[in-house]
Amino acid sequence: MKRSWAAGLARLRPGSVARAESLLNACVWECAGHLAGLNRPPGPRRTELVAAIGALVVEHTAAEPEPERTFEALLAVGRAALEAEQKRLARHVADTAVALRSRSKGAWRLRGEVGQADGREKDALDAYERYEALGGRDGEIVKRRQLLKDKAGALATARHIAPEARLEERPAPEIPEALVGAVERRLAEPGPAAEDTRRLAAAYTTYTRLATQGRVEDPLLGGSEPIGVGLLRNQIKDRGVCVVANGEGVAGSDLGEEIDAYDLIVRLDSFTTGSPRGTGKRLHLHAVSHRSNGTGWRRKAEIRLVFGDKPVQWRDAIRHRLVPGAQTYVGDKSLSRPVRDPALIGEPGWAAEASTGFVIARLLDFLDVSPRIDLIGFTLPGQLRAEERQWVLAHARRTDADGLRIALR
Repeated sequence: MKRSWAAGLARLRPGSVARAESLLNACVWECAGHLAGLNRPPGPRRTELVAAIGALVVEHTAAEPEPERTFEALLAVGRAALEAEQKRLARHVADTAVALRSRSKGAWRLRGEVGQADGREKDALDAYERYEALGGRDGEIVKRRQLLKDKAGALATARHIAPEARLEERPAPEIPEALVGAVERRLAEPGPAAEDTRRLAAAYTTYTRLATQGRVEDPLLGGSEPIGVGLLRNQIKDRGVCVVANGEGVAGSDLGEEIDAYDLIVRLDSFTTGSPRGTGKRLHLHAVSHRSNGTGWRRKAEIRLVFGDKPVQWRDAIRHRLVPGAQTYVGDKSLSRPVRDPALIGEPGWAAEASTGFVIARLLDFLDVSPRIDLIGFTLPGQLRAEERQWVLAHARRTDADGLRIALR
């Protein structure tokens, strides 16, 4: 008996299995029908689209459809349609994919890419943010999202000053001309000296520069993307975290395999993984003090957070020690002193030069989005100041018998 594709979807509301089947059927048959409208000869991009549609039809009409393979085939059609500049088909596929699986990173990424290609930048920005909130970490998508966010900021200023331009209703290709008209009207009345005219002109300049040249990377960050509190929270949300202390106690243990099994592994300052049986090998987040000048800076990391209590300390460390290409994200200034910063945790009673391990542990505890936060080797001598150790032990949910692992969650 043929099994329904939609029966493989998890946690659908009563009655929605049939709706999912109907959505998918309609999309598959539109894809198949689209073949008749392709120009001949199709060209390489359209040949890929034909092949992708064929693969989707085969998966969907199989005697025993496999839900995951069918869904991946659907996404492949969307990507191929986008490459072949078949935007209407790509949009239909992306909308269907999101409707079928609202927690699919691939679906939201496709929707963002389609929206951006279609000039619907607000929809694209929303989709990219959903992609990242679900754990998507592609550096190229992060750059696109930041570009769209910067453009949206410039447009928000312009909309406030010139609501008659109705910028929110326009697709991206029409916006520059509408902005030119708004600036010209303000130059005529109230004139170039007016504050609103200057602000509108600046917004126009920013928007057109971003639209034509893209974002100019901050040379201070070595080509990496800045990450603030909100994006960091999204990056670590729902991931089990361990923070690994340095020293012979961990290196001489047998914890390496367990450490490498965590979703997100944090290492500190001038860490080494020369004894993988004890330390493990993997690294996701490197937390480092501005004082550290060891080899840790050169190790590839997904995220690098640089701590310095004074702005000049943070800037100097970023400028002189950050290795270009060694990280995807770099913590911005808002994360340079999280414990004492009144805009974040705001606990000025701690030492100005708190230990790196304590700072990152306190930050993870404050963000409170990880189901598991384990500290490895923090009870060993020299890892924490006395008052830091007291805080950690007071907030521990449990401590292993050997004292090497402390669970904050």
